[in-house]
Amino acid sequence: MYDLVIIGGGPAGVAAGVYAARKRLKTCFITEAVGGQSVDSIEIQNWIGTPAISGVNLAKELEAHLRAYAGLPGQDDIVDIHLGERADLLMKTGNEFCVRTNRGNYTGKAVLIATGGTRRKLGVPGAAEFENKGVTYCASCDGPLFEGQDVAVIGGGNAGFETAAQLLAYCKSVTLVHRHKEFAKADAATVEAVLKHPNMKTITDSEPVEVKGSKFVSSLAVKNVKTGAVSEIPVTGIFVETGMIPSTSFATEAVVLDEIGRVKVNPKNQRAYLLSQTPGGEHAGIWAAGDCTDELYHQNNIAAGDAVKALEDIYFWLKSKK
Repeated sequence: MYDLVIIGGGPAGVAAGVYAARKRLKTCFITEAVGGQSVDSIEIQNWIGTPAISGVNLAKELEAHLRAYAGLPGQDDIVDIHLGERADLLMKTGNEFCVRTNRGNYTGKAVLIATGGTRRKLGVPGAAEFENKGVTYCASCDGPLFEGQDVAVIGGGNAGFETAAQLLAYCKSVTLVHRHKEFAKADAATVEAVLKHPNMKTITDSEPVEVKGSKFVSSLAVKNVKTGAVSEIPVTGIFVETGMIPSTSFATEAVVLDEIGRVKVNPKNQRAYLLSQTPGGEHAGIWAAGDCTDELYHQNNIAAGDAVKALEDIYFWLKSKK
């Protein structure tokens, strides 16, 4: 029996794990890997206290920080770290919670969901057919394969501009396609820096409608959302950065989710809402933090902060039960 089960290994999960260890809460930490979505980033410039760090190195530092506090000298680990495990089901059993993974079952008095999300697929004709044949979801993984070529980026948020910045280092040209006129969801400094590059282009008020090619991608058809006019961009690579799908399928029988599958939380304390309670009734027992929640803004720093907020509430809630 654990005091707390943490599900997820990104900035939110690790921040929670560190705080749980310092508060001496016997904790089960479940994650497939440490680092979260940031692992795919070549350079992160907004992680507070670190001017610039790669996603891979951030993941290493997060894991090192967690492990530094997980064990107590001469005692068993206060935080049991279960790497390579995926949560399949979260359910309430009496006054406790059971988390079933691909390797076992773990029971806790409280649960924190910090599972982030997965990349949203491009849902237009040809996108599935040409995945890994020009359509890709990871610039750091596949970008170098398109050296000297014309490519497109779908999405005008921070992820889209960060991807464009990576690709501009070796691609002939980068065309960013965005549904809106303004880039309101991206940091102004990042937008300004990327748009200054001579090989950078943008197509705004537009959305992709078809991926074309034979064996590999040869072009992307886009439609202007205001005029309906369709044009074709000759590209050999299409990098998709259209947001995330929350990784919450394991929790559908336990907590209230919003229309896109994010855990609904009370922003004061990150408490989730249990399905078995009266609709809208807050349930003290399950908390959530990070990109898997209906938090309005999703960033590494916000995820970590929300997890710390949750841990403070979890700690006092557990103490009140004794």
